[in-house]
Amino acid sequence: MAQPNAHIIADMPAPAPLLMPEQDFERSPLARDVTRGGHPIWRLSVFIPALIGTALLMWGLHGVLMQSGMTALEWVLLSLIGATFVWVTMAISTVGVGLAAQLREQRGVALPKNDPLSVALLIPIYNENPSDVFGNATAMLGDLARRKSAHNFNLFVLSDTTDDATADHEWQAFQSLKARTPKGIEIYYRRRAENTDKKVGNLVDWITGWGADYDAMLVLDADSLMTGRAILRLSDELAADPDAGLIQSFPQLIGAETVFARIQQFSNVAYGWLLAEGLARWAQHEGNYWGHNAIIRTRAFAATAGLPHMKGVLGDDQLILSHDFVEASLLRRAGWRVRFLPRIAGSFEETPGTLIDYVLRDRRWCRGNLQHLRLLGTRGLHPVSRFHMFQGAAAYLMSPAWFILLVFWALLGRDADTNVINYFNETNPLFPNWPPEMSHIDSTVFLFIMYAMLLTPKLAGAGIIATNGKAVRLFGGRRAFLGAFFVEVALSILYAPILMIQQTRAVLRAAFGRADGWAPQQRDARAYPLRTLISFHWMETVLGVLLVAGLVAGLISLWLLPIIFSLVLAVPLSALSAVQLGRAPAGIRMDSPNSLREPAILTKAKRERAVIRSAIADKAGMAAE
Repeated sequence: MAQPNAHIIADMPAPAPLLMPEQDFERSPLARDVTRGGHPIWRLSVFIPALIGTALLMWGLHGVLMQSGMTALEWVLLSLIGATFVWVTMAISTVGVGLAAQLREQRGVALPKNDPLSVALLIPIYNENPSDVFGNATAMLGDLARRKSAHNFNLFVLSDTTDDATADHEWQAFQSLKARTPKGIEIYYRRRAENTDKKVGNLVDWITGWGADYDAMLVLDADSLMTGRAILRLSDELAADPDAGLIQSFPQLIGAETVFARIQQFSNVAYGWLLAEGLARWAQHEGNYWGHNAIIRTRAFAATAGLPHMKGVLGDDQLILSHDFVEASLLRRAGWRVRFLPRIAGSFEETPGTLIDYVLRDRRWCRGNLQHLRLLGTRGLHPVSRFHMFQGAAAYLMSPAWFILLVFWALLGRDADTNVINYFNETNPLFPNWPPEMSHIDSTVFLFIMYAMLLTPKLAGAGIIATNGKAVRLFGGRRAFLGAFFVEVALSILYAPILMIQQTRAVLRAAFGRADGWAPQQRDARAYPLRTLISFHWMETVLGVLLVAGLVAGLISLWLLPIIFSLVLAVPLSALSAVQLGRAPAGIRMDSPNSLREPAILTKAKRERAVIRSAIADKAGMAAE
């Protein structure tokens, strides 16, 4: 675990050290006594239908395969289908629970009055655009200052920036913000000399240096943006629940201007809320942490969530990368509630603007999430916490599973006559009896079921919005919404095979220990040159060409055509992902409430970014003279 180290530059308050011991994963700590809440019916409503649906599908496919006797290869196929399908059915049952939660919605529940909290707003940064970071901070502080609250708030910008020029601009932006800070709020800045343990070490440095002065810390990312009301609501909820160690909000996506960013933003607003409602209902006090836009009880976190390094497969010393899942699990292990409140409005973040930027971020997440498989045996974890970690890893492992299924389906062909696997049997004396004979599965029926199940969460969310006059007006009217819905679904289907291949590569990179460097997320979408696109997507293109050859030869089912189309066109589709949608027709723009009516806090942040950008430029001009 990181310890406080030297700071290159700092404008900080007097030290208030707080111990943060490394946790022992081999021994379970003595947990607090917490009042149990919630009802098991919600969890049963998610897991039982998912398991039953998967079991019924496997039973039906088993009946087809048994016609000629089950072989080892067929058992592998059946197992892969079950392993992938269970997550699809779980998403559907989660949506069902979300719908049920909406029907049981209770509004206007007043929180009890409690002692005010001292809250630190923490913004860890690493080689980010200073004007964007400090512009967002200015907007948030201004909005917070306009609202009456008994809580006390201060802001800390915690820099791990390695580029000296960027750091100079950070200091200038800090000085500009400090001169305009609202009364009653203090802001501070420090830059570490060494980036020990990356973001984890950055936060530990603050906790062990100044954490004792604050009841809570609200952790933000460099692109986070929260309204004053959202910050106050999180603070009020933490104050009202003395057993809560962490409360996570549901960030909505903002600032999406490109094709790929709009896909994510539209999905987040149109369908994500249903999944979020369902997750919050069944997770109850065993929620998860996404690393930002969440409030944390400082002393609880310091006492229970200190992360040791872990040993790699080859015995090397490794930092726990996807630390947020693990920290939430350790808080719950010690008896603190981890809650998810998706209905807190005013929590925002940005999203990668292009397919390549998304994949580069995804590679880092993949390596961290796969580490969780080696942490599942940690002593004392709640079963739901273990499930969160396993699910995070499974989200990436499903891509190789889908890829193997794609290979199986290509080999199974259109019918028994084009079944490549059946070709290699004892009827052909030139080849040994391997692989064993395998029955042909009606790919039309299976793929229809799979596509229907994958689209069900989207159809449920879209159906609710399309039939609600008030909701559909927020999307620009029914025609614009339905047009955006069909465009989003079509593009999501096109990009899914490409992401499958890229995530499969990410899993293999992680398995063979290929580390991706710690680089800041690309915030400003840019179109990549053709050479980069070809270099990045050569594997999808080659696989697509091979499948086309199989299609032309009559060996592959036409139902694989959407996948083939996507892979062959991976390069142009990746180029399309960076196209700006500013002047496109309404439906094609995939508008959502956050693009049609820009949140006021974002409008304010853009103005503040421009002010700080101008101040930095003026300083640079004076220095040049």
